Amino acid sequence: MTNKIEVNNLTKVFGSRPLEGIERLKQGQSKDEILKDTGLTVGVNQSSFHVEPGEFFVIMGLSGSGKSTLIRLVNRLIEPTAGEVLIDGEDITKMKKERLIDTRRKKLGMVFQNFGLFPHRTVLHNVAYGLEIQNMEKTQRQTQAQKAIEDVGLKGYEKSYPRELSGGMQQRVGLARALANDTDILLMDEAFSALDPLIRKEMQDELLHLQKKLGKTVLFITHDLDEALKLGDRVAIMKDGHIVQIGTSEEILENPANEYVSNFVQDVDRSKILEASQVMKKPEVLSAYKDGPRMAIRKMEEVGASSIFVTDKDKTFRGLLTIDDAIRAYNEDIPMVDVLIDAVPTTSPDTPLNDLLGVAAEAKYPIVVLEDEKLKGIISRVSILSALVLGKDEVVAS
Repeated sequence: MTNKIEVNNLTKVFGSRPLEGIERLKQGQSKDEILKDTGLTVGVNQSSFHVEPGEFFVIMGLSGSGKSTLIRLVNRLIEPTAGEVLIDGEDITKMKKERLIDTRRKKLGMVFQNFGLFPHRTVLHNVAYGLEIQNMEKTQRQTQAQKAIEDVGLKGYEKSYPRELSGGMQQRVGLARALANDTDILLMDEAFSALDPLIRKEMQDELLHLQKKLGKTVLFITHDLDEALKLGDRVAIMKDGHIVQIGTSEEILENPANEYVSNFVQDVDRSKILEASQVMKKPEVLSAYKDGPRMAIRKMEEVGASSIFVTDKDKTFRGLLTIDDAIRAYNEDIPMVDVLIDAVPTTSPDTPLNDLLGVAAEAKYPIVVLEDEKLKGIISRVSILSALVLGKDEVVAS
């Protein structure tokens, strides 16, 4: 499988003698040493990574770490000093101007922090702008733009102007404009940094939903570690222009590569990072609710349980059966389906534990994890609290 993006030894040195900077980097000099000795600024230092099709890849770093320079090297808004950037296997650093423009238009959608909307254009005309400069026929571009507007939840605002929208809504317009171009890759540079916390969370959730629905490959830049760990399938952490660690959220939390990363993750709120699928357990299940209460009682007796989760043969969740209700159904010849408890809290596998704390505190029964109505697992209150205190691996192993 060809990577959507592949970056190899990408380097950017700002100044009048960039090749001297390259040589000093090869000799092991640091960014600060090179600046002191030569006045050259190392923006990106021999960075390499790849992004697979449909992957959400996040680059995280503090101000001055080189992350925004890196994303601009990927679409060649900044010319690299050395290295290569392969988009679908083709090196963008070697493209002629016309081919570069064509690649940007057809393969790379860009979403900026400052929205970049035209104040004199309506939402519809802002979203359609990229298609307009591609000379797409008016009816087709408006249809395509309308679909993108609906995808980001702005249906009904097509005729509004940017000044009439909140910050979060304006960012949705920027996202819709990138989606309207129907590129496989979205490049997002600090896209949510200007938003207040509640709207920022909404946009994060919306982006995850859209990425899952549309299957886009996303390269996302942020300075917020919580945001990086929430969004990224994998996260690259940058310092002084160099990538110091790449890994999943769990890998970075559990095995930081060095003291720099360790200091970053020590105060991370695990409840925002850990998901339901990481702490759920396999329940005792009666796999066909038509089997009747007698079979359910026997199953509960076998496993020493006072209740059992009931599914169809295809694992579709039907409800919870307690031993008391099973005995009542048996003695009174009541169909088992009539005594199943369906008022059981449910969630999806990718729900953050933070969102389940309140549910677990009030729930009489374990939380049922469903995916397409299929029973995947259950989560008890103690599982959530243990995961936050002990860590996922210890809970799963217990």
